[in-house]
Amino acid sequence: MTKIELGRLGIWRPWSELDPELAKDVEDLGYGAIWIGGSPRGDLKIAERLLAATDRIVIATGIVNMWDTPAEEVAASYHRLDGAYGGRFLLGAGIGHPEATQEYRSPYETIVQYLDRLDAEGVPVEGRVLAALGPKVLRLSAERAGGAHPYLTTPEHTRRARELLGDGPLLAPDQKVVLDTDPERARALAREKIGFYFKLRNYVSSWKRLGFTDEDVAGEGSDAITDALVAHGDPAAVAARLTGHLEAGADHVAVQVLAGQGEDPRPALRTIAETLSPR
Repeated sequence: MTKIELGRLGIWRPWSELDPELAKDVEDLGYGAIWIGGSPRGDLKIAERLLAATDRIVIATGIVNMWDTPAEEVAASYHRLDGAYGGRFLLGAGIGHPEATQEYRSPYETIVQYLDRLDAEGVPVEGRVLAALGPKVLRLSAERAGGAHPYLTTPEHTRRARELLGDGPLLAPDQKVVLDTDPERARALAREKIGFYFKLRNYVSSWKRLGFTDEDVAGEGSDAITDALVAHGDPAAVAARLTGHLEAGADHVAVQVLAGQGEDPRPALRTIAETLSPR
């Protein structure tokens, strides 16, 4: 299996907010991938619907949760999709965070065992990526998967991740954006959307490794860490942050537009695509 080509930019969106019409529109805007967030079900029917509605865009999971989905189930789904849409499906998998399950075991060993089971079911290394924040899992992403899909990070994390991965493995971070030139309004929306993560120790530990302080990660986050995690401003400012990831070593950036409840992401995605070519 050859390396899947994602282009420079894709989008990240929860599975519950994706539909075939939006997928086709995103493809027409030139984006290279759609990352299905929110722990999609192991049958991957949502991925199948998006693939059927489009012609070239890659559909990726960001991520299938290893605690919720048996490896054998997701492997069967992988083979079904790869057989029908070869080269257009990428399996992103990870363990989420410890607060989400009462049966949370050793994270690293759980990932290794899950990958062993995917191997046994014939899911190719190049067809999967791992959610990875810390050095240990980033290295595993290079050894046992096609690369890494870090979530809620910064260009500096991307630079460090590339050093750990080395040349070759895919590095596809997520970047949240708010197209709004009012800093206070943009930060308020950002905190509404990401405040939850400040209660999760794996994210807080990752941010502290990047140099953020206890004061930065207290409550719903300081202005400094909010600005670092969520790009906001005019289209040029948002494009500069996305370019920052690419210049730091990312192959591809998954753009997550933060917006109000029910707000259509298309205008923001169109503006970003016009400012910075997704391909």
